[in-house]
Amino acid sequence: MKDKIIEILTNSDRALSLMEIDNLIGLKTKQEYQDLIQIIEELKKESIVYHTNKDKYMFFEKSHLKKGLLRINKKGFGFVEATDNTEDIYIDYSNLNGAIHNDLVIVEIITNKNLQRQEGRILRVFKRELEKLVGEFYTEGNINYIKLDDSKVKLTIVIDKENAKGAINGHKVLVKIIKDLGHNKYLGEVVSILGHKNDPGVDILSVVHKYNINDVFSNEIMDETELISTVVLEDEISRRKDLRIEEIFTIDGADAKDLDDAISIKSLENGNYLLGVHIADVSYYVKENSAIDKEAYDRGTSVYLADRVIPMLPHKLSNGICSLNELVDRLTVTCDMEVDKEGKVVKYDVYESVINSKKKMTYSAVNEILEKNKVIEGYEKFIPALHNMKVVADLLRKNKEKRGYIEFDSDEAKIIIDDSGKPIEILKRINGTGEKMIEDFMIAANETVASYIYFMKLPFIYRIHEYPKEEKIRSFLTFVGSLGYVIKGKINDVHPKSIQKILDYLRDKKEFPILSNLLLRSMKKAIYLPENVGHYGLASKCYTHFTSPIRRYPDTTVHRLLRTYLFNKDLSMKTRDYWNLKLIPLCEHSSLKEKSSVDCEREVTDMKMAEYMLDHIGEEYDGIISSVMNFGLFVQLDNLVEGLIHVNEMKGDYYIYDENALSLVGERTKKRYRIGDNIRVRVKSASKEERNIDFEIVR
Repeated sequence: MKDKIIEILTNSDRALSLMEIDNLIGLKTKQEYQDLIQIIEELKKESIVYHTNKDKYMFFEKSHLKKGLLRINKKGFGFVEATDNTEDIYIDYSNLNGAIHNDLVIVEIITNKNLQRQEGRILRVFKRELEKLVGEFYTEGNINYIKLDDSKVKLTIVIDKENAKGAINGHKVLVKIIKDLGHNKYLGEVVSILGHKNDPGVDILSVVHKYNINDVFSNEIMDETELISTVVLEDEISRRKDLRIEEIFTIDGADAKDLDDAISIKSLENGNYLLGVHIADVSYYVKENSAIDKEAYDRGTSVYLADRVIPMLPHKLSNGICSLNELVDRLTVTCDMEVDKEGKVVKYDVYESVINSKKKMTYSAVNEILEKNKVIEGYEKFIPALHNMKVVADLLRKNKEKRGYIEFDSDEAKIIIDDSGKPIEILKRINGTGEKMIEDFMIAANETVASYIYFMKLPFIYRIHEYPKEEKIRSFLTFVGSLGYVIKGKINDVHPKSIQKILDYLRDKKEFPILSNLLLRSMKKAIYLPENVGHYGLASKCYTHFTSPIRRYPDTTVHRLLRTYLFNKDLSMKTRDYWNLKLIPLCEHSSLKEKSSVDCEREVTDMKMAEYMLDHIGEEYDGIISSVMNFGLFVQLDNLVEGLIHVNEMKGDYYIYDENALSLVGERTKKRYRIGDNIRVRVKSASKEERNIDFEIVR
C-alpha cells in the first residue's frame, strides 16, 4: 500500500484528503483504512509526504517548502543546507522555532523583495539526532553533567548516578537523551564510555561519534559476513567472461587496502586503444536488504581519517574478497571502452567478469616511471602498458579540456600520526601523473555507464553538479579585478569553458592557490539525484559514480541496477516503479552521509593541525592571506595549516573591512591587507579543543 500511496501523490497535481486517497486505492475494510492512516503518518515523519493546513496530503517535493540540515554559528543565527542542493537558506535567531544545530528541519521561505539572500523560518524539526551525543563527563556540586563536544548544540544534559555507567571526570562518553526536562534541558543516559580524553585515539573517536558515524559492526553483520566465501567459487567463474590471463593491474596509494578498481590497455589494429576498467563486484556479495546492505546504506560511505579508515563494509569484504588484491581471482564488473585519437569513447561494453590482478602498483612508483623514465624493480614488464595508458589518459584529458573540464588544482594535507596519536608532520599530498591518469580513466568509465543507462530511459542514480549562480561568478570576477587582473569576456558567461579560461589565466599568478579555492567555493556542491542534469565541473552531460562500490553506497547501487537491467535483463514496469520510488530517498540520504563524512574528515584535520602547532608556539613562518573577514585575516602556511590574525591584534591602526575587495584597510595609514598577500607570521596560540590556531603579524 505504501508504494501505491506514493504513486498516487506523485502523480497528483494537487493535495488530496484521506478520503480521496482511500477512493483512489479502493480500500474495502476498516483495517485497510487504519493501515492507510498509519502509513501516511510514517511518510509524514520521513518528510516524504507533507500535511497541509487544510488536512490534505501532497508529495513533499511538490510543496512550497524545503527540507535540510540546520547549521548554527556562534552568533546564534544559522543556515539550512537544503537537500535539493538549492541555495542555503538564512535563518534568523527569531525564526529558529526551537530548532538546534544539526537538526533536520522543514523550512518555509520568507518572501521579502528587500532581502539580499534567501531567508526562511523553520516550521518544525522532523529529525533530531539525540540518540548519540558526544561529550565530556564532569561533576559539579554533586550533579553530573555532559559538556558536549559540539558547542553549537545548546543543550544542558544532566546524568543521574544510576545512568552514569561508572563514568568519571574526564571520560569522553556517548549519551542518549531519555527525558525532556524543558527549556533545552534533558536527562541523559551514558550509552558507552569512549575512553579518557587524554587516551590515544579517543580524540578522533569522539569526532567520529559526534557525526553519528558507526565504527563497529554488529554481531548480526559479522555472522552474516562469516557465511561469505573467502575465495571465488568455480561455478560463478563459469558464467562470467574470464579475464584472468589478461594483463590487468591496480594503481593505488602505498597504504591502500580496499582496492576498488583495476585497469588494462590494448592497442587495436585501427589505431585506437581498448581501455578496460574493472570494478569490484560488491553487489554480488552484498545482497539487497541483507544486514550488511542495510548497514552499508546507513553508513553511506567509508570515512578516511588521519590515523584510520572507518569502512562502509566489514574488512573481510573491503580488504578481502571484494578487494582486487594481487594474484588472486576476483569478481568484477568490467567497462571496456574503445578510445580513438580524439580521446572519444567510440564503442563500449559493460559485463560481468573475473580477473586476476597481476600487480599491486603504487602511485609513487608509477610516477617515477612515467615522469622520470625510471625502471622500478618488479614493474619492468608492465612499463609498455603504463606508457600506453599515459597516451590514452592524455587523449581523454585533452578531450575533457576541449569541452570545458575545470581543473581547480586544490591542495590537500596529509598528516603523519605517531603510535600515541600525536601529529608529527604535515605534508602536501602529491597529485602526480599516476593519480591524474587513474582519475581520467574512472571519469571515462563513470560517464560511459551513466550514458548507457540514461539512453535506455531507466531509473538510475546520477552524480550531478549544477551550474553556479551568475552573481557568485560576477562577485569573484569583481574581486579578481580589484587585484589588478583583467579577465576578458562576458561577465555573465558561466559556461565551464569560461571558468576554465579564468583559471588558466590565473594559473601563473602568485595568488592562484587561494583564488582557485575561492572560485571553487563559489560553486554548488555535487550531489546524488535520480535525474540527470549533468556535471558542471567535469563539463559532462551525463555522469554517475560506478567505480568505488567498496567505499560508496551509491556506486554499489549503480552495480545493483546494472545487474538488474543488463545482466538479468529485468526491464519490467514493476522493477522500474520499485526503483523510481527507492532512488529518491536513497540519493538524498547518500548526499547527507557524504557531507557528514567530509565534515568529520575536515574537523579531524583541523584538530590535528591545531595539536601539531601546539609544539610550535612562538615560531615564525611565511604564509599567504587565504581569507579576509570583518574580524581578521586567515593565513595559510606552506604545509596548508591555516590560522587567524584577529583584527584586535593588528597593532598601529584601526582596520576597516572592505567587503567588495575582501580586504582590511587601515583607517589612518590606508595600509591594505588582502587575499593573496604574502605575510610573515608568528604562532601565538593553538587550541586542540576549539580546532583553531592564532597568529600574529611579524611583517
